[in-house]
Amino acid sequence: MSTCSTVSRDLAEPVSGTAPVARTWLLLEQPGPWGAKALTSSHLDPALGRALEAAAKGTGVRLALIRRPGRHADRGTPAERRVYASHTVPGNVWLHGTTLTDPRRLLGLDFAALGRGDHRAFDSALDGGPHLGDPLALVCTNGKRDRCCALLGRPLAAELAASGADGVWEVTHLGGHRFSPTLLVLPHGYAYGRVQAPAVKEILHGAREGRIVAEGCRGNSAWERPGQAAELAVRSATGEQAAQALSVVRTDGAAPHWEVTVAHTDGRHWRVTVAQGASAPPRPESCGASVLGSPARMEVTAVRELSVTAALAS
Repeated sequence: MSTCSTVSRDLAEPVSGTAPVARTWLLLEQPGPWGAKALTSSHLDPALGRALEAAAKGTGVRLALIRRPGRHADRGTPAERRVYASHTVPGNVWLHGTTLTDPRRLLGLDFAALGRGDHRAFDSALDGGPHLGDPLALVCTNGKRDRCCALLGRPLAAELAASGADGVWEVTHLGGHRFSPTLLVLPHGYAYGRVQAPAVKEILHGAREGRIVAEGCRGNSAWERPGQAAELAVRSATGEQAAQALSVVRTDGAAPHWEVTVAHTDGRHWRVTVAQGASAPPRPESCGASVLGSPARMEVTAVRELSVTAALAS
């Protein structure tokens, strides 16, 4: 039986520049079943889900539900839930957590401040603090959005959890079903596609050391998609692995052509040309799609290191 992920893999569709976009992630533990739009179709009060979606809109904060790997019996509402917030912009990367008994307290968050990277907005409202454990490994498993996420994501999450890896959670939606199994690693915010357990273990080992594994990487969620592709291209050209070494400082142009400026913490700058192409032949963008599509792909056509004078002028 062909699936969207099988077709995408067979057609060698590139994953670079396909990560979900969010400067800040807000994650709420919600066990039990999830519907396609999990914030309003799970055991979470749908009115609360709608209010949280409205509060986060336009702030740079992306909401998702998480649950521990394993069977998801319909047991009702948990007494306590883990909540995490993570900012992914290099230079101000953080991951904070807390435990709640009443998720309505999330409505007391200053979402705009959270989106700007102010962790005090999380800590003061929810009695939160820095997460001291391993990086979070969030595996998309929501089969109600796409069957590939369940068929490929759930076994991966279960295998990682069984191996003793800490910080493993199932998550509701990371986009790009056709790249399943998909993974987001926090706090640095790099997303991955078509990953298997041995690769994830190396990714998490790197994340603990502040390193980025480039293989299978879709990009950093802090950047829009042209910036994601540009930053990964500079990593490829330079061999840079440090998680917070590179930042997208400027993006000029509009689809289908951008000039992206990427800066290194050591002062170097690069100008990266990114073009938007269409994937051919047409293929299902998800298993639920009724028509074939030609998903946009980010194609890096040039990476040029700038002189100091040009970098200062950019």
